Amino acid sequence: MKVFHKPTCITCKKTISEIERMGKDIEKRDFFKDPFSEVEFKKILKMAGKKPSELLRKRDKMYKELNLEKSKKTDTQLIKLMIKYPGLILRPIIIIKNKAIVGKVDVKNLK
Repeated sequence: MKVFHKPTCITCKKTISEIERMGKDIEKRDFFKDPFSEVEFKKILKMAGKKPSELLRKRDKMYKELNLEKSKKTDTQLIKLMIKYPGLILRPIIIIKNKAIVGKVDVKNLK
């Protein structure tokens, strides 16, 4: 199981500690220090079955600064922005086999 996270994110911390409490092996990666490549992020989107707009963190200050609520960006433009500003990406991202689960998750349902 892989977990992409931000160490200072409370949701990430809670999720990781719950998974560790369940005794699961985790490979952790801080995607702020070790950012996603465009290809890698597209793969995560595909595994999650989501569009880039569905993985946008609307509470991030860059979301407001870039006026993403009002601007109509293409998926490609959004992906480029999300790679450049990782704070725009919902977190944590959990990869289990070929599936990606993003955001707040009930870890008891992880298989």
